[in-house]
This record gives sequence, C-alpha cells and structure tokens, in this order.
Amino acid sequence: MENKASVVNAVPPYGHVIASEKWRNSSLIQSLKGGGVKILFEKELGVADFHLPNNSCILYVSECDVVAGNGFKRRLVRYRNTSSSFQELVLVEKTRLSEQYFSAVQRFVVLDLGLTLLPVGGQTEASQLIAQIVHGEDRENPFRRRSSSRLWDPPVLAAVQRVPGVGRVKALALLQQFPSIQQLCNAAPADLEPIVGQAAAQQIHSFFHQPTAGN
Repeated sequence: MENKASVVNAVPPYGHVIASEKWRNSSLIQSLKGGGVKILFEKELGVADFHLPNNSCILYVSECDVVAGNGFKRRLVRYRNTSSSFQELVLVEKTRLSEQYFSAVQRFVVLDLGLTLLPVGGQTEASQLIAQIVHGEDRENPFRRRSSSRLWDPPVLAAVQRVPGVGRVKALALLQQFPSIQQLCNAAPADLEPIVGQAAAQQIHSFFHQPTAGN
C-alpha cells in the first residue's frame, strides 16, 4: 500500500509528465512527445490520468464520457476526494457533439466539486495545453514572487483566460480581486465591470451562468 501511495503522489521532474498506462498509444501522447515533453508511464496513478511537474494532476473527460451519461461524475467525485498534495485539474472535451451538455458538466466540476475545469477541443489541444504548463514550469514563474498561493499557477491562469472576453491581462486583474475560481463564478456583473469593463463583465457572468440544457 505504501508503494501505491507514493506513486499516486509522485511528482515528475521538469520537462516530464507521468501518464497513466492506458494513454500509451493515444494521439495526445504522440503530440506531447512531438512537443518535446518526456513521458513516464505508470499503471498505479489512481484516478488521475496525468501528473505534471508543477504539483498538479489532470483527469481527462472525453467527448464520449460526456455524451454517454453521468457515469463520469462518479470518477470526478473520487478524483476530488483523493487524498493528495496535487492541485486537481479537469480537462473536458467541448465539441459540437458535447457542447449541449457542457454547461451542466461545468457547473458540476466548478461549483459542486470546486475543481478547476479547462475546456479543450480534443486530444491535440489538450496536449498543447499540457505542454505549455510543463515548459512554463522550466522557467521561474514571475507571479510566484507576489504570492505563494495557487492563484498564480499556470493552470489557474489558463482556466480564467479561456473565459470569453478575457485575455492574460484581464485574467491577472480578475484573480487579484477574486482569489479563487469559485469567487469569480459567483461574482455579479456589477462586481466585474470595474475590472474588465461592461461587455467583458457580461460575457464572464454569462459563461458561468448559462442555463443548463433541459432547465
């Protein structure tokens, strides 16, 4: 049991990713290798699919998972409840097929479970995002000089930047005012407007409060 626990909490060296063995022949892994990321495969990662060198791990929810029903939610709950020192990220495929379910998944992951969700168009885009995080950790992160919290971690910045109307500058400004994604989700347009302007404030609020399909 101690061996398995040490694997579940293993942190790869800079420039590397620990991937669950089930991903060995995937296009995501091939894209990562092409992007200069070294892969270490492991059979005992627990619920997580990937471990990254910045003390974060990733659970990947595919288009098929989303469309097939709510079975993936049990895996997400186990992922959230896993005792580890990692920041837990969730990559969700947002495609033409899965888009109608996306707002419900987003609410469950971000609001109900309190996890960071990063939407991706597929495995190629996911590999680019992972590579960006991995290579970003090879350099000193200038934002960490300002705070030791996860606020400035690349995955959190990336999550906020994926909100429509938000670029890097606005993401940093928002995170200074709302130090968690949950607080940002709950912010009213009037709270956001002084930071990003009226149009972007409405876009951000709409992004987190889209009506769920069927409601």
